[in-house]
Amino acid sequence: MAVPNPDLPHLNPTGAGGPAKGPVPHSGMGNRPIGLGASNRPIPLKPRAGEFPDDDDDDDDDLDEESEDLREILRNAPAWLVSTVFHMVLLIVLGLLVIGSNLRPTDLEVEVGYSEDLGSQLEDASDLATDANLEVVDLPSSVASDLPQIETPVLVPPTLERIQLTPLEVTDVSPNGSGRAPGIDLALSGRGAGTRAGLLKKYGGTKGTESAVELGLAWLAEQQRADGSWSMLGPYPDGARVENTAAATAMALLAFQGHGDTHRDGRYQKTVGKGWDALLKMQNKEGRFVGSMAKPVQMLYTHAQCTIAVCEIYGMTNESRFLAPAKRAVEFALSAQDKDKGGWRYQPRMDSDTSVTGWFVMALQSARMAKLNVPNESLREISRYLDSAALDDGRRYGYWQTVNVSPAMSAEGLLCRQYLGWPRDDPRLVDGVSALLTTPVTYDDPSNPPNVYYWYYATQAAHHMEGDLWETWNGRMRIEIPAHQIKDGPQTGSWDPQFDQWGNEGGRLFVTCLSIYNLEVYYRHLPIYAGYAAINQLPPITTLDELPDGEPPDGEPTDDNAPPEDPNADAMPDASQP
Repeated sequence: MAVPNPDLPHLNPTGAGGPAKGPVPHSGMGNRPIGLGASNRPIPLKPRAGEFPDDDDDDDDDLDEESEDLREILRNAPAWLVSTVFHMVLLIVLGLLVIGSNLRPTDLEVEVGYSEDLGSQLEDASDLATDANLEVVDLPSSVASDLPQIETPVLVPPTLERIQLTPLEVTDVSPNGSGRAPGIDLALSGRGAGTRAGLLKKYGGTKGTESAVELGLAWLAEQQRADGSWSMLGPYPDGARVENTAAATAMALLAFQGHGDTHRDGRYQKTVGKGWDALLKMQNKEGRFVGSMAKPVQMLYTHAQCTIAVCEIYGMTNESRFLAPAKRAVEFALSAQDKDKGGWRYQPRMDSDTSVTGWFVMALQSARMAKLNVPNESLREISRYLDSAALDDGRRYGYWQTVNVSPAMSAEGLLCRQYLGWPRDDPRLVDGVSALLTTPVTYDDPSNPPNVYYWYYATQAAHHMEGDLWETWNGRMRIEIPAHQIKDGPQTGSWDPQFDQWGNEGGRLFVTCLSIYNLEVYYRHLPIYAGYAAINQLPPITTLDELPDGEPPDGEPTDDNAPPEDPNADAMPDASQP
Protein backbone atom coordinates (compact mmCIF):
# COMPACT_ATOMS: atom_id res chain seq x y z
CA MET A 1 0.00 0.00 0.00
CA ALA A 2 1.36 3.38 -0.94
CA VAL A 3 1.99 5.86 1.86
CA PRO A 4 1.13 9.52 1.00
CA ASN A 5 4.07 11.83 0.68
CA PRO A 6 3.51 14.97 2.85
CA ASP A 7 5.84 16.92 0.58
CA LEU A 8 3.51 16.40 -2.42
CA PRO A 9 0.21 18.10 -1.56
CA HIS A 10 -1.20 17.48 -5.04
CA LEU A 11 -1.63 13.79 -4.18
CA ASN A 12 -4.43 14.77 -1.77
CA PRO A 13 -5.07 11.40 0.08
CA THR A 14 -8.60 10.81 1.37
CA GLY A 15 -7.36 9.31 4.59
CA ALA A 16 -4.85 6.91 6.08
CA GLY A 17 -4.36 4.04 3.71
CA GLY A 18 -6.92 5.48 1.27
CA PRO A 19 -6.26 5.72 -2.42
CA ALA A 20 -4.68 8.87 -3.69
CA LYS A 21 -6.75 11.06 -5.98
CA GLY A 22 -5.21 12.25 -9.19
CA PRO A 23 -2.27 10.90 -11.12
CA VAL A 24 1.04 10.30 -9.52
CA PRO A 25 3.89 11.75 -11.60
CA HIS A 26 6.33 9.31 -13.06
CA SER A 27 9.25 9.01 -10.66
CA GLY A 28 11.52 7.07 -12.95
CA MET A 29 11.13 4.03 -10.62
CA GLY A 30 8.10 2.35 -12.11
CA ASN A 31 5.25 1.66 -9.73
CA ARG A 32 7.35 1.01 -6.67
CA PRO A 33 5.85 2.41 -3.53
CA ILE A 34 7.75 5.16 -1.75
CA GLY A 35 9.04 4.06 1.57
CA LEU A 36 8.21 5.69 4.87
CA GLY A 37 10.39 8.67 5.58
CA ALA A 38 11.43 8.93 1.98
CA SER A 39 11.65 12.37 0.62
CA ASN A 40 10.92 13.69 -2.79
CA ARG A 41 14.65 14.07 -3.35
CA PRO A 42 15.43 13.21 -7.00
CA ILE A 43 17.00 9.79 -7.54
CA PRO A 44 19.94 9.81 -9.96
CA LEU A 45 19.68 7.50 -12.87
CA LYS A 46 22.42 4.87 -13.35
CA PRO A 47 23.66 3.89 -16.78
CA ARG A 48 22.57 0.56 -18.13
CA ALA A 49 24.93 -2.39 -17.80
CA GLY A 50 27.53 -2.60 -20.41
CA GLU A 51 27.47 1.10 -21.19
CA PHE A 52 30.68 2.82 -20.20
CA PRO A 53 31.55 6.23 -21.59
CA ASP A 54 34.80 6.95 -23.33
CA ASP A 55 37.21 9.38 -21.73
CA ASP A 56 36.92 11.70 -24.73
CA ASP A 57 33.19 12.02 -24.14
CA ASP A 58 33.39 12.82 -20.42
CA ASP A 59 32.37 16.47 -20.84
CA ASP A 60 29.41 15.69 -23.06
CA ASP A 61 28.28 12.89 -20.79
CA ASP A 62 28.46 15.18 -17.77
CA LEU A 63 26.25 17.73 -19.52
CA ASP A 64 23.76 15.03 -20.51
CA GLU A 65 23.69 13.75 -16.97
CA GLU A 66 23.13 17.26 -15.58
CA SER A 67 20.31 17.88 -18.07
CA GLU A 68 18.69 14.58 -17.16
CA ASP A 69 19.01 15.41 -13.47
CA LEU A 70 17.37 18.84 -14.06
CA ARG A 71 14.49 17.19 -15.90
CA GLU A 72 14.05 14.78 -13.06
CA ILE A 73 14.04 17.60 -10.55
CA LEU A 74 11.37 19.49 -12.52
CA ARG A 75 9.24 16.34 -12.83
CA ASN A 76 9.30 15.82 -9.08
CA ALA A 77 8.97 19.53 -8.07
CA PRO A 78 5.58 20.79 -6.80
CA ALA A 79 3.62 22.98 -9.22
CA TRP A 80 3.57 25.93 -6.87
CA LEU A 81 7.37 25.89 -6.62
CA VAL A 82 7.80 25.85 -10.38
CA SER A 83 5.35 28.73 -10.77
CA THR A 84 7.09 30.75 -8.05
CA VAL A 85 10.54 30.30 -9.56
CA PHE A 86 9.26 31.15 -13.03
CA HIS A 87 7.58 34.39 -11.92
CA MET A 88 10.57 35.45 -9.81
CA VAL A 89 12.86 35.05 -12.81
CA LEU A 90 10.39 36.98 -14.94
CA LEU A 91 10.24 39.84 -12.43
CA ILE A 92 14.02 40.00 -12.16
CA VAL A 93 14.39 40.20 -15.93
CA LEU A 94 11.75 42.92 -16.21
CA GLY A 95 13.37 44.85 -13.35
CA LEU A 96 16.76 44.73 -15.03
CA LEU A 97 15.22 46.04 -18.24
CA VAL A 98 13.60 49.02 -16.45
CA ILE A 99 16.71 49.88 -14.48
CA GLY A 100 18.82 49.63 -17.58
CA SER A 101 16.61 52.03 -19.49
CA ASN A 102 16.80 54.60 -16.67
CA LEU A 103 20.57 54.34 -16.56
CA ARG A 104 20.95 55.21 -20.18
CA PRO A 105 22.66 58.60 -20.61
CA THR A 106 20.33 61.39 -21.78
CA ASP A 107 21.63 64.37 -23.69
CA LEU A 108 20.23 67.70 -22.36
CA GLU A 109 20.24 70.75 -24.53
CA VAL A 110 20.05 74.07 -22.65
CA GLU A 111 19.83 77.37 -24.46
CA VAL A 112 20.92 80.34 -22.33
CA GLY A 113 20.20 83.94 -23.27
CA TYR A 114 22.01 86.85 -21.69
CA SER A 115 21.31 90.55 -21.84
CA GLU A 116 24.43 92.65 -21.60
CA ASP A 117 22.63 95.62 -20.10
CA LEU A 118 20.04 95.30 -17.38
CA GLY A 119 16.61 95.99 -18.75
CA SER A 120 17.66 95.95 -22.40
CA GLN A 121 15.54 92.86 -22.97
CA LEU A 122 12.52 95.14 -23.09
CA GLU A 123 13.98 97.74 -25.39
CA ASP A 124 13.58 95.84 -28.67
CA ALA A 125 10.07 96.47 -29.91
CA SER A 126 10.25 93.46 -32.20
CA ASP A 127 10.44 91.14 -29.21
CA LEU A 128 7.15 92.47 -27.96
CA ALA A 129 5.36 92.45 -31.31
CA THR A 130 2.14 90.44 -31.51
CA ASP A 131 0.48 88.57 -34.31
CA ALA A 132 -1.55 90.95 -36.42
CA ASN A 133 -4.36 88.38 -36.60
CA LEU A 134 -4.80 88.25 -32.83
CA GLU A 135 -7.90 89.90 -31.44
CA VAL A 136 -7.22 92.96 -29.32
CA VAL A 137 -9.37 93.08 -26.19
CA ASP A 138 -10.04 96.37 -24.42
CA LEU A 139 -9.77 95.60 -20.71
CA PRO A 140 -12.12 97.61 -18.45
CA SER A 141 -9.59 98.15 -15.68
CA SER A 142 -8.58 101.75 -14.94
CA VAL A 143 -4.97 100.68 -14.73
CA ALA A 144 -3.82 100.78 -18.34
CA SER A 145 -3.41 97.21 -19.51
CA ASP A 146 -0.51 98.04 -21.79
CA LEU A 147 1.76 99.10 -18.95
CA PRO A 148 4.03 96.15 -18.08
CA GLN A 149 4.13 95.37 -14.39
CA ILE A 150 7.75 94.58 -13.65
CA GLU A 151 8.22 92.97 -10.26
CA THR A 152 11.98 92.55 -10.47
CA PRO A 153 14.66 95.09 -9.49
CA VAL A 154 15.12 95.79 -13.21
CA LEU A 155 12.66 98.65 -13.45
CA VAL A 156 12.13 99.80 -17.01
CA PRO A 157 9.19 102.14 -17.64
CA PRO A 158 7.22 101.77 -20.85
CA THR A 159 7.38 104.07 -23.85
CA LEU A 160 3.92 105.04 -25.05
CA GLU A 161 2.68 107.00 -28.00
CA ARG A 162 2.23 110.63 -27.11
CA ILE A 163 -1.39 111.76 -27.01
CA GLN A 164 -2.46 115.37 -27.33
CA LEU A 165 -4.80 116.32 -24.50
CA THR A 166 -7.18 119.26 -24.42
CA PRO A 167 -7.96 120.50 -20.89
CA LEU A 168 -11.67 120.76 -20.15
CA GLU A 169 -13.33 123.99 -19.08
CA VAL A 170 -15.95 124.00 -16.32
CA THR A 171 -18.58 124.51 -19.00
CA ASP A 172 -17.67 121.11 -20.44
CA VAL A 173 -19.23 119.47 -17.38
CA SER A 174 -22.69 119.08 -18.87
CA PRO A 175 -25.25 116.30 -19.33
CA ASN A 176 -23.96 115.73 -22.87
CA GLY A 177 -20.29 116.34 -22.14
CA SER A 178 -17.66 114.02 -20.79
CA GLY A 179 -17.53 115.73 -17.41
CA ARG A 180 -14.00 114.45 -16.98
CA ALA A 181 -10.82 116.17 -15.98
CA PRO A 182 -7.92 115.54 -18.38
CA GLY A 183 -6.27 112.18 -17.85
CA ILE A 184 -8.71 111.04 -15.15
CA ASP A 185 -8.91 107.51 -16.59
CA LEU A 186 -5.13 107.17 -16.27
CA ALA A 187 -4.74 108.46 -12.73
CA LEU A 188 -4.04 105.02 -11.20
CA SER A 189 -1.65 103.92 -13.94
CA GLY A 190 1.58 104.92 -12.21
CA ARG A 191 1.52 102.48 -9.32
CA GLY A 192 3.09 99.47 -11.07
CA ALA A 193 6.65 98.70 -10.04
CA GLY A 194 8.38 99.68 -13.28
CA THR A 195 6.33 102.81 -13.93
CA ARG A 196 6.60 103.85 -10.28
CA ALA A 197 10.39 104.00 -10.45
CA GLY A 198 10.35 106.05 -13.63
CA LEU A 199 7.84 108.52 -12.19
CA LEU A 200 9.92 108.90 -9.04
CA LYS A 201 12.87 110.01 -11.14
CA LYS A 202 10.83 112.19 -13.48
CA TYR A 203 8.95 114.12 -10.80
CA GLY A 204 11.67 114.53 -8.22
CA GLY A 205 11.31 111.59 -5.87
CA THR A 206 14.41 110.37 -4.05
CA LYS A 207 15.77 107.35 -2.27
CA GLY A 208 14.85 109.17 0.91
CA THR A 209 11.19 109.63 -0.02
CA GLU A 210 10.74 106.03 -1.12
CA SER A 211 12.59 104.63 1.89
CA ALA A 212 10.32 106.67 4.15
CA VAL A 213 7.25 105.26 2.40
CA GLU A 214 8.47 101.69 2.83
CA LEU A 215 9.32 102.29 6.49
CA GLY A 216 5.90 103.83 7.08
CA LEU A 217 4.11 100.90 5.47
CA ALA A 218 6.06 98.48 7.66
CA TRP A 219 4.88 100.38 10.74
CA LEU A 220 1.28 100.31 9.54
CA ALA A 221 1.44 96.56 8.94
CA GLU A 222 2.58 96.04 12.53
CA GLN A 223 -0.43 97.97 13.86
CA GLN A 224 -3.04 95.81 12.12
CA ARG A 225 -5.34 94.05 14.56
CA ALA A 226 -6.16 90.35 14.55
CA ASP A 227 -9.48 90.90 12.76
CA GLY A 228 -7.74 92.79 9.93
CA SER A 229 -8.83 96.28 10.96
CA TRP A 230 -6.87 99.25 12.29
CA SER A 231 -7.66 101.50 15.24
CA MET A 232 -7.33 105.25 15.73
CA LEU A 233 -6.46 104.65 19.40
CA GLY A 234 -3.61 102.14 19.39
CA PRO A 235 -1.82 99.82 20.07
CA TYR A 236 0.68 102.61 19.43
CA PRO A 237 1.04 105.66 21.72
CA ASP A 238 -0.44 109.10 20.96
CA GLY A 239 -3.64 107.81 19.43
CA ALA A 240 -6.66 109.89 18.46
CA ARG A 241 -9.15 111.26 20.95
CA VAL A 242 -11.92 108.90 19.86
CA GLU A 243 -12.23 105.61 18.02
CA ASN A 244 -13.18 105.23 14.36
CA THR A 245 -12.24 101.80 13.01
CA ALA A 246 -13.67 102.31 9.53
CA ALA A 247 -11.70 105.52 8.98
CA ALA A 248 -8.52 104.00 10.43
CA THR A 249 -8.80 100.90 8.22
CA ALA A 250 -9.56 102.93 5.09
CA MET A 251 -6.62 105.30 5.68
CA ALA A 252 -4.21 102.41 6.19
CA LEU A 253 -5.43 100.63 3.05
CA LEU A 254 -5.07 103.85 1.04
CA ALA A 255 -1.42 104.05 2.09
CA PHE A 256 -0.73 100.52 0.85
CA GLN A 257 -2.73 100.95 -2.35
CA GLY A 258 -1.00 104.24 -3.11
CA HIS A 259 2.25 102.28 -3.28
CA GLY A 260 0.72 99.67 -5.59
CA ASP A 261 0.22 97.05 -2.87
CA THR A 262 -3.01 95.05 -3.11
CA HIS A 263 -4.14 91.61 -1.97
CA ARG A 264 -2.68 90.29 -5.24
CA ASP A 265 0.49 92.33 -5.73
CA GLY A 266 3.29 93.72 -3.61
CA ARG A 267 4.91 92.86 -0.31
CA TYR A 268 1.79 93.26 1.83
CA GLN A 269 -0.73 91.05 0.06
CA LYS A 270 -1.86 89.29 3.24
CA THR A 271 -2.10 92.56 5.17
CA VAL A 272 -4.21 94.24 2.49
CA GLY A 273 -6.38 91.16 2.04
CA LYS A 274 -7.21 90.97 5.74
CA GLY A 275 -7.85 94.69 5.79
CA TRP A 276 -10.41 94.42 3.01
CA ASP A 277 -12.11 91.46 4.67
CA ALA A 278 -12.56 93.68 7.71
CA LEU A 279 -13.62 96.89 5.94
CA LEU A 280 -16.24 95.27 3.71
CA LYS A 281 -17.94 93.92 6.83
CA MET A 282 -18.34 97.53 8.03
CA GLN A 283 -20.55 98.53 5.07
CA ASN A 284 -24.27 98.42 5.83
CA LYS A 285 -27.14 97.63 3.46
CA GLU A 286 -27.60 101.23 2.34
CA GLY A 287 -23.94 101.38 1.30
CA ARG A 288 -22.59 103.50 4.16
CA PHE A 289 -19.45 102.45 6.02
CA VAL A 290 -19.93 102.49 9.77
CA GLY A 291 -17.64 100.46 12.05
CA SER A 292 -16.97 101.68 15.59
CA MET A 293 -17.46 105.44 15.46
CA ALA A 294 -17.63 107.58 18.61
CA LYS A 295 -18.48 110.96 17.03
CA PRO A 296 -21.46 111.33 14.65
CA VAL A 297 -19.80 114.36 13.03
CA GLN A 298 -17.24 111.93 11.54
CA MET A 299 -19.91 109.96 9.65
CA LEU A 300 -19.45 111.51 6.21
CA TYR A 301 -15.70 112.07 6.58
CA THR A 302 -15.45 108.33 7.20
CA HIS A 303 -17.69 107.31 4.33
CA ALA A 304 -15.77 109.49 1.88
CA GLN A 305 -12.44 107.93 2.89
CA CYS A 306 -13.85 104.41 2.61
CA THR A 307 -15.36 105.22 -0.79
CA ILE A 308 -11.98 106.40 -2.07
CA ALA A 309 -10.42 103.15 -0.89
CA VAL A 310 -13.01 100.76 -2.33
CA CYS A 311 -13.14 102.55 -5.70
CA GLU A 312 -9.34 102.45 -5.90
CA ILE A 313 -9.10 98.74 -5.16
CA TYR A 314 -11.75 98.01 -7.77
CA GLY A 315 -10.00 100.22 -10.31
CA MET A 316 -6.64 98.57 -9.60
CA THR A 317 -7.84 94.95 -9.68
CA ASN A 318 -11.11 94.99 -11.63
CA GLU A 319 -12.36 92.25 -9.29
CA SER A 320 -16.12 91.77 -9.21
CA ARG A 321 -15.89 91.26 -5.46
CA PHE A 322 -15.40 95.02 -5.05
CA LEU A 323 -17.77 96.25 -7.76
CA ALA A 324 -21.03 96.05 -5.81
CA PRO A 325 -19.56 97.61 -2.61
CA ALA A 326 -18.03 100.42 -4.70
CA LYS A 327 -21.31 101.12 -6.46
CA ARG A 328 -23.26 101.16 -3.20
CA ALA A 329 -20.70 103.46 -1.62
CA VAL A 330 -20.93 105.91 -4.53
CA GLU A 331 -24.73 105.77 -4.52
CA PHE A 332 -24.85 106.61 -0.82
CA ALA A 333 -22.37 109.46 -1.35
CA LEU A 334 -24.56 110.92 -4.09
CA SER A 335 -27.69 110.53 -1.99
CA ALA A 336 -26.02 112.37 0.93
CA GLN A 337 -25.17 115.45 -1.19
CA ASP A 338 -26.70 118.68 0.05
CA LYS A 339 -29.24 119.72 -2.60
CA ASP A 340 -29.41 123.25 -1.23
CA LYS A 341 -25.73 124.29 -1.27
CA GLY A 342 -24.27 121.48 -3.40
CA GLY A 343 -21.65 119.96 -1.09
CA TRP A 344 -21.44 117.76 2.01
CA ARG A 345 -20.97 118.32 5.72
CA TYR A 346 -21.50 116.22 8.83
CA GLN A 347 -24.91 114.69 8.14
CA PRO A 348 -26.49 113.54 4.87
CA ARG A 349 -28.20 116.31 2.90
CA MET A 350 -27.62 118.83 5.69
CA ASP A 351 -25.35 121.82 4.90
CA SER A 352 -21.98 121.97 3.12
CA ASP A 353 -18.40 122.86 3.97
CA THR A 354 -15.18 122.76 1.98
CA SER A 355 -13.43 120.23 4.17
CA VAL A 356 -15.98 117.41 3.92
CA THR A 357 -16.80 118.33 0.32
CA GLY A 358 -13.15 117.96 -0.64
CA TRP A 359 -13.07 114.37 0.60
CA PHE A 360 -16.20 113.58 -1.44
CA VAL A 361 -14.73 115.16 -4.56
CA MET A 362 -11.78 112.79 -4.16
CA ALA A 363 -14.25 109.91 -3.63
CA LEU A 364 -16.17 110.70 -6.81
CA GLN A 365 -12.93 111.18 -8.75
CA SER A 366 -11.77 107.76 -7.52
CA ALA A 367 -15.05 106.34 -8.82
CA ARG A 368 -14.37 107.95 -12.20
CA MET A 369 -10.82 106.58 -12.13
CA ALA A 370 -12.41 103.14 -11.75
CA LYS A 371 -14.83 103.99 -14.62
CA LEU A 372 -17.89 104.02 -12.40
CA ASN A 373 -20.72 106.34 -13.31
CA VAL A 374 -20.86 109.75 -11.64
CA PRO A 375 -23.72 111.99 -12.82
CA ASN A 376 -22.65 115.33 -14.29
CA GLU A 377 -25.41 117.00 -12.32
CA SER A 378 -23.63 116.10 -9.07
CA LEU A 379 -20.39 117.62 -10.39
CA ARG A 380 -22.17 120.84 -11.34
CA GLU A 381 -23.61 121.06 -7.83
CA ILE A 382 -20.11 120.77 -6.36
CA SER A 383 -18.92 123.60 -8.59
CA ARG A 384 -21.86 125.66 -7.38
CA TYR A 385 -20.81 125.12 -3.76
CA LEU A 386 -17.19 126.02 -4.54
CA ASP A 387 -18.37 129.23 -6.15
CA SER A 388 -20.09 130.13 -2.86
CA ALA A 389 -16.91 129.40 -0.86
CA ALA A 390 -14.49 131.21 -3.21
CA LEU A 391 -12.68 134.50 -2.69
CA ASP A 392 -10.60 136.45 -5.20
CA ASP A 393 -12.56 134.93 -8.06
CA GLY A 394 -11.64 131.39 -7.00
CA ARG A 395 -8.02 131.85 -5.95
CA ARG A 396 -8.77 131.23 -2.25
CA TYR A 397 -11.46 129.32 -0.32
CA GLY A 398 -13.11 129.34 3.07
CA TYR A 399 -14.06 126.49 5.33
CA TRP A 400 -17.79 127.22 5.53
CA GLN A 401 -18.54 129.22 2.44
CA THR A 402 -16.28 132.29 2.77
CA VAL A 403 -15.79 131.96 6.52
CA ASN A 404 -12.37 130.97 7.91
CA VAL A 405 -10.23 131.26 4.80
CA SER A 406 -6.95 129.34 5.11
CA PRO A 407 -4.15 127.77 3.04
CA ALA A 408 -5.60 124.34 3.82
CA MET A 409 -9.07 125.19 2.54
CA SER A 410 -7.60 127.05 -0.45
CA ALA A 411 -5.47 124.03 -1.40
CA GLU A 412 -8.49 121.75 -1.06
CA GLY A 413 -10.70 124.04 -3.13
CA LEU A 414 -8.09 124.44 -5.86
CA LEU A 415 -7.57 120.67 -6.10
CA CYS A 416 -11.33 120.25 -6.50
CA ARG A 417 -11.29 122.81 -9.33
CA GLN A 418 -8.56 120.86 -11.09
CA TYR A 419 -10.57 117.65 -10.97
CA LEU A 420 -13.71 119.47 -12.09
CA GLY A 421 -12.09 120.74 -15.25
CA TRP A 422 -10.32 124.05 -14.75
CA PRO A 423 -7.50 124.18 -17.32
CA ARG A 424 -3.92 124.17 -16.14
CA ASP A 425 -3.24 127.69 -17.40
CA ASP A 426 -6.32 129.25 -15.79
CA PRO A 427 -4.96 132.44 -14.11
CA ARG A 428 -7.03 131.79 -10.99
CA LEU A 429 -5.54 128.32 -10.64
CA VAL A 430 -1.98 129.48 -11.34
CA ASP A 431 -2.25 132.35 -8.86
CA GLY A 432 -3.92 130.19 -6.22
CA VAL A 433 -1.36 127.39 -6.30
CA SER A 434 1.50 129.93 -6.45
CA ALA A 435 0.19 131.47 -3.23
CA LEU A 436 0.43 128.07 -1.52
CA LEU A 437 4.21 128.16 -2.02
CA THR A 438 4.39 130.92 0.59
CA THR A 439 3.26 128.38 3.21
CA PRO A 440 5.68 125.50 2.51
CA VAL A 441 6.24 122.26 4.39
CA THR A 442 8.16 123.03 7.56
CA TYR A 443 8.42 121.70 11.09
CA ASP A 444 10.45 124.47 12.71
CA ASP A 445 8.58 127.71 11.98
CA PRO A 446 6.36 128.76 14.92
CA SER A 447 4.34 130.97 12.58
CA ASN A 448 3.73 128.00 10.25
CA PRO A 449 3.38 124.88 12.42
CA PRO A 450 3.19 121.45 10.77
CA ASN A 451 -0.17 120.74 9.14
CA VAL A 452 -0.11 117.40 7.31
CA TYR A 453 -3.76 117.84 6.34
CA TYR A 454 -2.91 121.02 4.42
CA TRP A 455 0.18 119.41 2.89
CA TYR A 456 -1.93 116.51 1.61
CA TYR A 457 -4.03 118.81 -0.60
CA ALA A 458 -1.32 121.32 -1.49
CA THR A 459 1.08 118.59 -2.59
CA GLN A 460 -1.49 117.15 -4.99
CA ALA A 461 -2.48 120.54 -6.40
CA ALA A 462 1.16 121.51 -7.03
CA HIS A 463 1.95 118.09 -8.55
CA HIS A 464 -0.86 118.43 -11.09
CA MET A 465 0.50 121.84 -12.11
CA GLU A 466 4.03 120.42 -12.70
CA GLY A 467 6.82 122.75 -13.85
CA ASP A 468 8.33 125.37 -11.57
CA LEU A 469 5.38 125.34 -9.17
CA TRP A 470 5.84 121.67 -8.47
CA GLU A 471 9.62 121.78 -8.30
CA THR A 472 9.53 124.58 -5.75
CA TRP A 473 6.97 122.86 -3.52
CA ASN A 474 8.60 119.45 -3.84
CA GLY A 475 12.05 120.84 -3.08
CA ARG A 476 11.02 121.35 0.54
CA MET A 477 8.45 118.61 0.95
CA ARG A 478 10.72 115.73 -0.09
CA ILE A 479 13.32 116.78 2.49
CA GLU A 480 11.24 117.85 5.47
CA ILE A 481 8.77 114.98 5.75
CA PRO A 482 11.30 112.10 5.54
CA ALA A 483 13.66 113.96 7.89
CA HIS A 484 11.02 114.00 10.64
CA GLN A 485 10.04 110.36 10.43
CA ILE A 486 10.93 108.31 13.51
CA LYS A 487 13.93 106.15 12.64
CA ASP A 488 14.48 104.08 15.79
CA GLY A 489 12.56 102.55 18.66
CA PRO A 490 9.20 100.75 18.67
CA GLN A 491 7.50 103.50 16.61
CA THR A 492 10.03 103.41 13.79
CA GLY A 493 8.35 104.38 10.53
CA SER A 494 5.66 106.59 12.05
CA TRP A 495 5.48 110.35 12.53
CA ASP A 496 5.04 112.02 15.92
CA PRO A 497 1.63 113.73 15.97
CA GLN A 498 2.30 115.98 18.96
CA PHE A 499 3.42 119.01 16.97
CA ASP A 500 0.96 118.75 14.10
CA GLN A 501 -2.01 121.13 14.08
CA TRP A 502 -4.41 118.18 13.93
CA GLY A 503 -2.22 115.60 15.69
CA ASN A 504 -4.14 115.67 18.96
CA GLU A 505 -7.41 115.10 17.12
CA GLY A 506 -6.30 112.52 14.56
CA GLY A 507 -3.43 110.86 16.42
CA ARG A 508 -0.37 108.96 15.22
CA LEU A 509 -2.08 106.83 12.58
CA PHE A 510 -3.76 109.86 10.96
CA VAL A 511 -0.52 111.85 10.78
CA THR A 512 1.48 108.85 9.55
CA CYS A 513 -0.97 107.93 6.79
CA LEU A 514 -1.17 111.47 5.41
CA SER A 515 2.61 111.78 5.54
CA ILE A 516 2.87 108.60 3.46
CA TYR A 517 0.31 109.93 0.97
CA ASN A 518 2.45 113.02 0.47
CA LEU A 519 5.55 110.95 -0.27
CA GLU A 520 3.67 108.67 -2.67
CA VAL A 521 2.55 111.67 -4.75
CA TYR A 522 5.07 110.98 -7.53
CA TYR A 523 3.15 107.91 -8.67
CA ARG A 524 -0.02 107.75 -6.55
CA HIS A 525 -2.00 109.75 -9.13
CA LEU A 526 -0.68 110.74 -12.52
CA PRO A 527 -0.73 114.50 -13.18
CA ILE A 528 -4.21 114.93 -14.65
CA TYR A 529 -3.20 117.51 -17.25
CA ALA A 530 -0.38 115.39 -18.66
CA GLY A 531 -2.24 112.10 -18.98
CA TYR A 532 -0.25 109.67 -21.12
CA ALA A 533 2.44 112.31 -21.52
CA ALA A 534 3.28 111.78 -17.84
CA ILE A 535 4.38 108.22 -18.54
CA ASN A 536 5.67 108.75 -22.07
CA GLN A 537 9.45 108.49 -22.45
CA LEU A 538 10.08 108.00 -18.75
CA PRO A 539 13.77 107.92 -17.81
CA PRO A 540 14.94 104.30 -17.62
CA ILE A 541 15.88 103.05 -14.16
CA THR A 542 17.61 99.76 -13.40
CA THR A 543 17.69 100.28 -9.63
CA LEU A 544 16.31 102.74 -7.12
CA ASP A 545 19.90 103.56 -6.23
CA GLU A 546 19.91 105.72 -9.35
CA LEU A 547 17.56 108.14 -7.64
CA PRO A 548 19.13 111.14 -5.89
CA ASP A 549 19.52 111.01 -2.15
CA GLY A 550 17.30 114.07 -1.80
CA GLU A 551 18.93 115.50 1.29
CA PRO A 552 21.56 118.26 1.39
CA PRO A 553 24.66 117.46 3.43
CA ASP A 554 23.53 119.65 6.30
CA GLY A 555 19.99 118.29 6.23
CA GLU A 556 18.51 121.70 5.49
CA PRO A 557 16.69 122.91 2.35
CA THR A 558 18.91 124.60 -0.20
CA ASP A 559 18.59 128.26 -1.12
CA ASP A 560 17.09 127.23 -4.46
CA ASN A 561 14.17 125.68 -2.61
CA ALA A 562 13.52 128.58 -0.27
CA PRO A 563 9.89 129.73 -0.44
CA PRO A 564 9.18 133.09 -2.07
CA GLU A 565 7.93 136.07 -0.15
CA ASP A 566 4.16 136.17 0.21
CA PRO A 567 2.82 139.20 -1.70
CA ASN A 568 -0.57 138.85 -0.01
CA ALA A 569 0.44 137.74 3.46
CA ASP A 570 -2.19 139.87 5.14
CA ALA A 571 -4.91 138.31 3.02
CA MET A 572 -4.12 134.72 4.01
CA PRO A 573 -5.32 133.89 7.56
CA ASP A 574 -3.38 131.20 9.40
CA ALA A 575 -6.36 129.32 10.80
CA SER A 576 -7.56 126.15 9.13
CA GLN A 577 -10.45 123.83 9.76
CA PRO A 578 -10.24 120.37 8.25
